[in-house]
Amino acid sequence: MPTDSSVLNAIRAALSADPGNAPLRAHLARLLFDAGEYGEALEHCRRALDAAPQDAALKLQLAEIYERLGKPEVAHVVLADLLRAAPEASILIGAARLYLLTGAAAEAALTYRRAVAADPALADGELEEQFPAAASNPSGEAQPEKLLVVSEEADAGAPVEVERPRITFQDVGGMEKVKDEIRMKIIYPLQRPELFKAYGKPVGGGILMYGPPGCGKTYLARATAGEVKAAFISVGLHDVLDMYIGQSEQNLHKVFETARQKAPCVLFFDEIDALGANRADMRHNAMRQIINQLLAEMDGVDTSNEGVLILAATNTPWYVDAALRRPGRFDRVLFIPPPDQPAREAILRIHLKDKPLQALDYARLARETRDFSGADLRGLVDRAVEGKLIEAMRLGRPAPLNTADLLTALREARPTTREWFETARNYAIYSNEGGLYDDVLTYLKLPRGQRPPGD
Repeated sequence: MPTDSSVLNAIRAALSADPGNAPLRAHLARLLFDAGEYGEALEHCRRALDAAPQDAALKLQLAEIYERLGKPEVAHVVLADLLRAAPEASILIGAARLYLLTGAAAEAALTYRRAVAADPALADGELEEQFPAAASNPSGEAQPEKLLVVSEEADAGAPVEVERPRITFQDVGGMEKVKDEIRMKIIYPLQRPELFKAYGKPVGGGILMYGPPGCGKTYLARATAGEVKAAFISVGLHDVLDMYIGQSEQNLHKVFETARQKAPCVLFFDEIDALGANRADMRHNAMRQIINQLLAEMDGVDTSNEGVLILAATNTPWYVDAALRRPGRFDRVLFIPPPDQPAREAILRIHLKDKPLQALDYARLARETRDFSGADLRGLVDRAVEGKLIEAMRLGRPAPLNTADLLTALREARPTTREWFETARNYAIYSNEGGLYDDVLTYLKLPRGQRPPGD
């Protein structure tokens, strides 16, 4: 039932008199959320979290607000931070439902399984039906004939999908430093193998890319494969996890075996933090075993990984097991920032191509969209197009987009990367072992090796 506006106004007045009342502010955020006032709900929820940064219910509420605001990537970042703290089972159920709403079914199944393991009374048959069958056994009921052995049907599994990307680095705007790192680690060893063998450097290894959502990590991985005309295998959580004990490890082995057979091959792990999370934070032995299998495959314990080029991406590098960053594994960790001004201009040109246009001031638009990710820029163009369609329907003909249309849409848009940087900033300042997050400090224009004033 919608909340009466007089109730909202009364609570706003009470907060004006007592702005430090975090419980009341959190209550107002919930009422505003229920009333569909998501923008104001976001403001009050974040202020309440400033006073109670470990409040799991508030974090879940924040993620829910971002989902309603059409920012699922930011919601995922908030949920990842929430789940790391091992919240109560009821919170886990809420997180599982939210994962489903944002299309992350595999993550939803894992989170739901954690909730039911902690409190079997929370099992929900209707919710279980929405999970992918291979991702979880969410009911929590014993199924010994399935859990003790792996059936032949399960072992067969689905074939690993192999792509042959046609895009190259020419199709990637900006990111020159990242491209140079990938060239040295992946491309040059394939193009000049004799030089690298002379120094005892094998063709292979891994690069871990991290940064805010929507900044082109997956696109860059595909372009890397296209640059060297290599096969490309993209691996997500749903490609590996299985309800049968031991089957997840076999799925992972199958992926690596396919990559070895197709070498040269770029093997790309999206959201590697889901598969390679810090084992110290885990309670379940099954997930530990998957990480151990991943480490063994990357080391090439039983076979050579010559010609297998491994890329991985994560929005939350602070959750990735440190063992994955040792030499021979992901020994290069690259920060993928939001596109710089020239890259933003190039991205806008791509998204506006083939649309009716007047003369556009791309340089100005690029200047005004600092911190916007590639996905944010696409959303900006979509918002401007929607506004222009209303005018076109009234005129009965296409109305060309102009700079003013984009600037009008920009007034209602906010870069989703800023929420990520708020979290990353804390890790870069307080947990920057070995200078891992120095590039984040540089981007934020903070000094390395010391805390900023007031912290």
